[in-house]
Amino acid sequence: MILVTGGTGLVGSHLLYDLVKNNKSVRALIRNREKINLVKKIFSYYSDDSENLIQKIDWVEGDILDLYSLEKSFKDIRNVYHCAAIVSFNGKDKSEMINANVQGTENVVNLCLNNNIEKLCHVSSIASLGITLNGELIDENSKWTSSKNRSTYSISKYESEMEIWRGIQEGLNAVIVNPSVILGPGFWNSGSGSLFTKAAKGMKYFTNGATGFVDVRDVTESMIRLMESDISAERFILNAENLSYKDFFDKTSDAMNIAKPRKEASRKLLQLAVFLDTIAGSLGIKKREITKEVIKSSTSVSKYSNEKVKMAIGKSFIPIEKSIGDIAEKFKKKLTIS
Repeated sequence: MILVTGGTGLVGSHLLYDLVKNNKSVRALIRNREKINLVKKIFSYYSDDSENLIQKIDWVEGDILDLYSLEKSFKDIRNVYHCAAIVSFNGKDKSEMINANVQGTENVVNLCLNNNIEKLCHVSSIASLGITLNGELIDENSKWTSSKNRSTYSISKYESEMEIWRGIQEGLNAVIVNPSVILGPGFWNSGSGSLFTKAAKGMKYFTNGATGFVDVRDVTESMIRLMESDISAERFILNAENLSYKDFFDKTSDAMNIAKPRKEASRKLLQLAVFLDTIAGSLGIKKREITKEVIKSSTSVSKYSNEKVKMAIGKSFIPIEKSIGDIAEKFKKKLTIS
């Protein structure tokens, strides 16, 4: 049997779909059973038999920070996909994120070793990679360096990955994937899904940054193929294309038939946005969304190589324009239904 942690997230839910549609025996560790309905919604995007597919999954309530429940979930497990993690750029989430991402991964690694798990796939992030100074492509060998400019999320993913490497040193058979910005449907108020929600409301401004993007379907396919291979003790960047944020929002606007953002956000405007968002958050008017970390990310230029995974498993990626188009169609259906 296969164990998936974080099965109700974007990657986890799509991974569960890929596994059960291929008749794999799967157990999903979840903290809230109500979120199974969201997974069912994801399944319905790709199949008319979502109810039956959901029933094939062994849903187990638990938490990667709760050793008792986590240990129970490992019964009769041979392979593990560790997708559970907190993604946040809000300083208030710092302790919770470090604890969940690092301590949670340590717990998963230890139980994999204790239960002689055949193989583990850990979902890391491009945030755990090094940076380049002159615009060169970042690859798996780019050295991570600590600095005050690193986000708490970046630190948590780097330290989580160190737990995987520690496990490998102790005999664990494992692979690591480092996805760029993951695009997929269903989670319209968080992560990349919120970009479509914001785009639908109309965006006047764009930032001058650039980063990598990848379709969630490419992420889960790569994970499964790496797990079914003889590859071990390796990390792989999963990135379809490098795009500026302006290009991304232009493509999104075209797919949704709305006006494109025309003005570049100046530094003063961004600083004002952070200030106003902080005030609104402190007054309880809204949850903070615009932080210094978010601004830094949206104005920096980082480009990523995908050559290693192409060479290792012959991976080809879905063009980002097609990914955006597919997601936009599902988003527009959501608006029609609601």
